[in-house]
Amino acid sequence: MIFKSKYPDIKIPEVGVYQYVTSNPKKISDDKVIFIDGITGKCCTFGEFKHESKKFAAGLQEKLGFKRGDVLAIFSPNLVDYPIVLLGAIAAGGKITTASPIYEETELSCQLIDSGASVLIVHPIILETAIKASIEAKIPSSRVLLFGDKEINGYKPYRSILINDLEIEPVYYTPEEVKTTTAYLPYSSGTVEKPKGIELTHKNIVANLAQGANVDLTLGPDSIIMGILPFCHIYGLNGIINATLIRGATVVVLPTFSLKTYCETIQKYKINHLYAIPPILLSLVNDPSVQQYDLSSVKTALSAAAPLSDELAKNFHEKFKIPVWQAYGLTEASPVVTHSDTTKNTVPGSVGVLIPNVKAKILSEDGRELGYNEPRELWIHGPNVMKSYLNYKEATANVFDKDGFFNTGDVLYVDEQVIDAAVIGHFSEEEKTEVPVAYITIKSEYEQSQALAEEIQHFVNEKVASRKKLSGVKFIDKIPKNEAE
Repeated sequence: MIFKSKYPDIKIPEVGVYQYVTSNPKKISDDKVIFIDGITGKCCTFGEFKHESKKFAAGLQEKLGFKRGDVLAIFSPNLVDYPIVLLGAIAAGGKITTASPIYEETELSCQLIDSGASVLIVHPIILETAIKASIEAKIPSSRVLLFGDKEINGYKPYRSILINDLEIEPVYYTPEEVKTTTAYLPYSSGTVEKPKGIELTHKNIVANLAQGANVDLTLGPDSIIMGILPFCHIYGLNGIINATLIRGATVVVLPTFSLKTYCETIQKYKINHLYAIPPILLSLVNDPSVQQYDLSSVKTALSAAAPLSDELAKNFHEKFKIPVWQAYGLTEASPVVTHSDTTKNTVPGSVGVLIPNVKAKILSEDGRELGYNEPRELWIHGPNVMKSYLNYKEATANVFDKDGFFNTGDVLYVDEQVIDAAVIGHFSEEEKTEVPVAYITIKSEYEQSQALAEEIQHFVNEKVASRKKLSGVKFIDKIPKNEAE
């Protein structure tokens, strides 16, 4: 059976991302502060954001010959200037690919090469990695620019090269172009297979923002959001940066998580909305030092990006008297698919209901549509679902069925000794969320051993970022598959 949202379908605006997020439906003034650096206190108002992003767009076009369809990469932790670069490149007609600041050289160079990035904007603290990766990707040093205001080893700040008084009108897209033109090009995590570029169109991004606005009714000009979730991920890109702009809210930006700084920031800036992941909520619940801070300004908390245990949700609610809403999504869906109904009490263990315009079905291993209470693979359909995987026509074809429903499952193959392997989430009681575990089938001529398991784990962990590292390796006789695999 096909499951449909309880919400009525909405009309999705047929405009580009930049035009949509700056359309100002909440009628905020240009001097309204939108972004605040939680460490330095540096602020960016709505008016400053619009001017600076259009100046950045002009500089890209004038100084670097950046053209419609070109790709700009961002390699940085969260910064107040991140949205200016992000949406400035969009205003110039470009595509954006964002890379995790914890990437190693190989991971970054692979993304730069695969995405076709021609410009790289990087934070100074990870410049060394960026230089090595950009050389591998054949991006000239003159097109590798820095956040901040200091030149380092000949690499110049983007502001000194691109920003002057010239502004441009953001590139316009027709309704048909909105449907087909890629705006964001984030990459899959690579936890279960080689990372793939996920082509999210202007329509995908705008659709998910519009869908979210009809579900989460609490976010608006009075909202002060904690901006700790990585802007390089779609949760941060669309769920925080873009949502903040279209809703007229304020986001306090932090580059990394430290419980002390997190609590100090809530107290100082009177944060009232937490966008979090389970490990953050776990720290707030379990660490006794939290009691010394005044966190009474917080009125709502949303957990996403990883499973939230019923126990943790219950403990958080009991300690702070705040309900924890949940959302389920994935990068391919821009990202939100389901969201708690914010007008009702939360349901333990539930990730909410389908957002407007989204349909879903549950399929058995043999492709039969299942009904209620029959857990199997989730397939989704909606205007927020990606266009395709970049450079992966076959993979794209394999994840969509004939009716346009997208399969949300993931599988990974590793190592020449291995016939087959899958990395899945294993629930960690200590962290109260899932951590990667590799399930591996080896060739008959090799013996299962602890030494081999450790060798495989070491091999994988040397090549991936810390959050992707395997917590264990287990040998099994056969990897379960569905028909598409």
